[in-house]
Amino acid sequence: MTSSPLSLSGVSKSFGGKPAVEGVSFTINPGEIVGYLGPNGAGKTTTLRMSLGLIKPDIGDIRLFGHMPGPQAFGRVGFLPEERGLYKKQTAREAIAHLARLNGMKGKAAFARADDMLDKYGLSDAKRKKNKDMSKGMAQKVQLLAAIAHNPEFYILDEPFSGLDPVNQQVLESIVREIANGGNTIIFSTHVMEHAERLCDRIILMAGGRKVFDGSTELALSKAPRRLVIASDSAGFLETVSPMAEDISPREDGAFAMTLKPEVETHSLLEACVNGGIKLSRFEPKPQSLHEAFVAMVGEDVTREMQLEEALS
Repeated sequence: MTSSPLSLSGVSKSFGGKPAVEGVSFTINPGEIVGYLGPNGAGKTTTLRMSLGLIKPDIGDIRLFGHMPGPQAFGRVGFLPEERGLYKKQTAREAIAHLARLNGMKGKAAFARADDMLDKYGLSDAKRKKNKDMSKGMAQKVQLLAAIAHNPEFYILDEPFSGLDPVNQQVLESIVREIANGGNTIIFSTHVMEHAERLCDRIILMAGGRKVFDGSTELALSKAPRRLVIASDSAGFLETVSPMAEDISPREDGAFAMTLKPEVETHSLLEACVNGGIKLSRFEPKPQSLHEAFVAMVGEDVTREMQLEEALS
């Protein structure tokens, strides 16, 4: 694969005069796992559908494997849509083989592939079970397997974890990891930040139809406030650390909960204490999270909206 799997430049789309996506640009590089994050209405699904040619942008340019999106690329792409839907009277085996055949596999090979995948992921009992008789979690796993059965190069997964219980979410995460370990390229949309934090090399954050962040997961985490628990009996302790704090408050155990100013690094605080002769009895940096990073980047209102969606999904 010589070209980028997906590239967008200045893409916008409106529905009924209301902007859904505004001026979005990004390129997905081969081998990346990209989390496409944001609340409902942020433009994630619209972007992914435009990327496949299912919706045309009003303005902007989209390239799928270097060309305009179209059927010629479908055998190279595995797509899991946000709307789940399997033919109710098909069995799991038939559903996987059917989509594999639509993506270019021959009949016998498609059914053999379906059998192998169902066995591999612990769904052997579902081979001859009709889709209408499956639990939601089982049906969602079958649909994911159907989307990836033809061994595509590029995977576009729209809210793959939505509506699943924690156990089934872990199962789907393991499938995504296995796909990624094969050197494949993945972009998946989600409003659950923990999935992206565990799985992704890179984060693209959408809010209100616009891209508000695009970078490594490490860089995204760096946007979160740096918090720590710190304690000392040395004279001048508070005078030394307070100028570097955005917030500092006493705890019941005698230590202090501290949030550093955005420009202050944790090692800078430690260095200031050492240089000031402050002996620390406690110095515990707290892990930064994507949740806190997103609060910092998009504000409390958008983040609360994402949390509400997570609770309802």
